[in-house]
Amino acid sequence: MTVQSHHDLIDLHPEPADMRRLVREGMAQRPRQLPAWLLYDAEGSRLFEAICEQPEYGLTRTETALLEERAPELAAALGAGVLVEFGAGNARKVGPLLEALRPPAYVALDISAEHLQQSCVALQVRYPAVPVLGICCDYSQLQDLPEHPLLQGQRRLGFYPGSSIGNFSPEEARVLLVQLRQLLGPGARLLIGIDQPKAVARLEAAYNDAAGVSAAFARNLLVRLNRDLAGSFNPEAFAYTAWWQPEHSRIAMALVSRQAQTVQLAGEAWRFAAGEPLITEYSVKYDPEAFLALAACAGWRGAGRWSDPAGDLSLHLLVTADS
Repeated sequence: MTVQSHHDLIDLHPEPADMRRLVREGMAQRPRQLPAWLLYDAEGSRLFEAICEQPEYGLTRTETALLEERAPELAAALGAGVLVEFGAGNARKVGPLLEALRPPAYVALDISAEHLQQSCVALQVRYPAVPVLGICCDYSQLQDLPEHPLLQGQRRLGFYPGSSIGNFSPEEARVLLVQLRQLLGPGARLLIGIDQPKAVARLEAAYNDAAGVSAAFARNLLVRLNRDLAGSFNPEAFAYTAWWQPEHSRIAMALVSRQAQTVQLAGEAWRFAAGEPLITEYSVKYDPEAFLALAACAGWRGAGRWSDPAGDLSLHLLVTADS
């Protein structure tokens, strides 16, 4: 059975009113911080793909190689079921799993509808025997997967690569892991990628590449805010920086105001002091023991771990604690 992906896209993207509320809440924080998913409009998604190709950013290449090398083993550990990918992006990492698993369906969740549409169409061409469903949403706020024939009567296998869970604080990550367990339902399994701590110079370089793609990615957030929420940001009035925070085991990424300035956004005026940061995202790094302890607090237990030879990242297979 072949399902054309352009017929199977469900749009649950947050409404503009929700975006305004979230942005106002984020701008009122100290330091100011906006939800990381706002980075991923169509242009942001394109720029993130370019980041993944920079020589300093090895995470994507390393994880893709690990998935390709271990796909049969991973598929055997996951078992049968519909494969549900959270934060699918360009959906290029899932290919080896689709080949090895041959699931009854593949469901891709992502925040960028345009990017998701393109990814689903491309996947459907490459894997015509696997029905594809795209769901445009903020998966961290999703309480249930929507009703759809492809999701009925099948065990759900979660796939969450890219160490995207690092964009959440540990407490937010715990809540998200609880949500993913509920979204996947009885008998769920979750294959999740986790970036691990490494030399500080390598970490900081990965998020501040010499070509300036990471900086362009961050500044595109301001372009989006100007477009979607009537902002008045001058992107060049903010400098991009990324630095390691050892006390939190995370990289912090921020746009720092070059001077005192006032910007309009979401119907309000916001004053920035010179040197004041706007946090665009964090990226928490977990060693395996710390991550499994976090997962245990969310009702999961580890059932397998695969790592690259250098120990830069891990793929963890989680199963529900009561299984």
